[in-house]
Amino acid sequence: SLLQEITLQSLSNPLMDMEIDGAGSERIAILDAGAQYGKVIDRRVRELNVESVLLPLDTAAYTLKEAGYRGIIISGGPNSVYSDDAPRYDADIFRIDIPVLGICYGMQMMNKEFGGTVVKKEHREDGVHAVELDDKSNLFKGLAKRQEVLLTHGDSIDKVADNFKVVGTSGNLVTAIANEKTRLYGLQFHPEVDLTTSGREIFSNFLTGVCGLAGTFCLQDRQAKCITVIKEAVGENKVLMLLSGGVDSTVCTALLHKALDSDQVVAVHIDNGFMRKNESMNVEASLAAVGLQVKVVKANLEFMNGHTMVADKKTPLLCQTVDPETKRKIIGDTFMNVANRIIQELNLDPEKVVLGQGTLRPDLIESASTLATSGDAEASCIKTHHNDTQLVRELREKGRVVEPLKDFHKDEVRAIGRELGLPTELTARHPFPGPGLAIRVLCSNGEINMERDFSETQVLCRLVVNYEEMVIKEHALLNRIENVTTEEERVVLAGKSKKQKYTATLLPIKTVGVQGDSRSYSYAVGISSVSDPDWEDLLYFAKVIPRVCHNINRICYIFGGPVEHPVMEVTPTYLTPIVLATIRQADHLAHQVLANAGKNSSVSQMPVVLIPIHFDRSQLERVPSCCRSVVIRPFITQDFMTGVPAVPGKDLSIDLVSKMVSEIGTVPGISRVMYDLTSKPPGTTEWE
Repeated sequence: SLLQEITLQSLSNPLMDMEIDGAGSERIAILDAGAQYGKVIDRRVRELNVESVLLPLDTAAYTLKEAGYRGIIISGGPNSVYSDDAPRYDADIFRIDIPVLGICYGMQMMNKEFGGTVVKKEHREDGVHAVELDDKSNLFKGLAKRQEVLLTHGDSIDKVADNFKVVGTSGNLVTAIANEKTRLYGLQFHPEVDLTTSGREIFSNFLTGVCGLAGTFCLQDRQAKCITVIKEAVGENKVLMLLSGGVDSTVCTALLHKALDSDQVVAVHIDNGFMRKNESMNVEASLAAVGLQVKVVKANLEFMNGHTMVADKKTPLLCQTVDPETKRKIIGDTFMNVANRIIQELNLDPEKVVLGQGTLRPDLIESASTLATSGDAEASCIKTHHNDTQLVRELREKGRVVEPLKDFHKDEVRAIGRELGLPTELTARHPFPGPGLAIRVLCSNGEINMERDFSETQVLCRLVVNYEEMVIKEHALLNRIENVTTEEERVVLAGKSKKQKYTATLLPIKTVGVQGDSRSYSYAVGISSVSDPDWEDLLYFAKVIPRVCHNINRICYIFGGPVEHPVMEVTPTYLTPIVLATIRQADHLAHQVLANAGKNSSVSQMPVVLIPIHFDRSQLERVPSCCRSVVIRPFITQDFMTGVPAVPGKDLSIDLVSKMVSEIGTVPGISRVMYDLTSKPPGTTEWE
């Protein structure tokens, strides 16, 4: 097979192969501490026409100085500076007269190095916060003093380092420090993400104002770079391109056809049984229209009955699996097994076949691939992507995978597609995950996720949405809200909570999220109301609740009136034909409404998710939990590393959302419809 017969070849980490010499150029070194956003920093710097090189955190100061780098940026990371496994670094990087910008973990390193102290908070705090910045600092020149930023901190500065000045705060929290004389700066927030509104300006101030760079670097032509990568990786071999029909795999296939002879590319679309309604047929037709011939292989039974090895143990069959990570690993490895079968059926020589994938940078980052970090830095695995399973990694080590898009983000790939002349209906398609609807069904064996903190968390959620009422009643747990909010925020919260009676219902399920630079697997909460809600008020609740309850990473609105009964049971749910038919029809109806209204371009993606929750069941009547609910997740983002929910009445009309809800409600077995109000972070785009 492709996995067993190919000869072992060495393939080093391409990030480690980068030329380290920066002399005579205007290069910036980015030292990687294992951040989720490390490659995003690299991209932001290059967008400002400054060349950057991603290097291991422990790169020697002497090496950086001799190479002539003009500035250093230290990324965030999931570790604590006091932990035993904290990444190693050369302390002299702060003493070689090169400007340094430390982000999150990088700031804490800097503060500790110069006599400051960092304290570990009991809980992480993540999300968009307002910060006050000192506009006299060179880092913040030209910015308004008050800024919205993505703030993440598990550790925070207790004592500021010697000769450093506080130049940013959020309440009592230090969010920025600076030593203008030595040109050392630290930020507790992430300027590289879109959720930080003036992040680009902060980077520009550092690169041009502090480091003195001219900004004359030009990105190498992306298309030419991809074609070079393909030719070097493939040579005279054939490429088996696994084509989903999404933007990434379509652009990758078009690049392969441009770089190679037509008989070298074997494009295959594997119908895994988890596709959208008529998806495989539409993929084949749309690609044929632009001259890309694709072979469709039906493999639904192989996937449903697929299994793999995890930690040297055989997993259950996919149709009997409930753990989301295990589901992803089974699906990813089954793709590889089906690929082996196709190679045999086509009588290809396994030793002369390279696997083609439309893997993007965020896939590798969230899967904690070594391709997305540098040196010994270890990022946290948020979720295993089907194109980055252990079997795929083994193939990469043998030099048998070509992934020309692995250094790019979604919007960059769309641009390459346009350059290649692909039509808008292909380049502007919403992303659809390779595992398909299988990861848009939250499976359950009927056991509820209710840990010891469930009851208290339920109370705290109700405190937030009924804050004004609870202040009057002098509730004993109000201090939990006061500890994480400012007086100004509490005044706003009181005003919003008194407009009407809201009900918060904690759900006994868990969803995946990203908080700090680590994965979280936490509760979801639903908010319901008697009358139509004020969506801006709901967004405010969605912002406050994860700060008060660190074990919540997903907030939704529940249509259909107030939820009167607590949810104490879940509906057993597996990847069975009837469950898949339910989510497939709900997904089809929701996207049909969006398309018919001409609003596909108003959102970046709209996952439709089936969850094992049956609302409106009285415990006294003992009605069994047999129905499920649907969540719609209209999402807006540029790079899929961070993003915000589409707001009804602003990004999508109230009438359009109402029509989606009513259409989904016609699907048999649906209890209620919910609308996901969570930004990323703390919630990922997908629920699993």
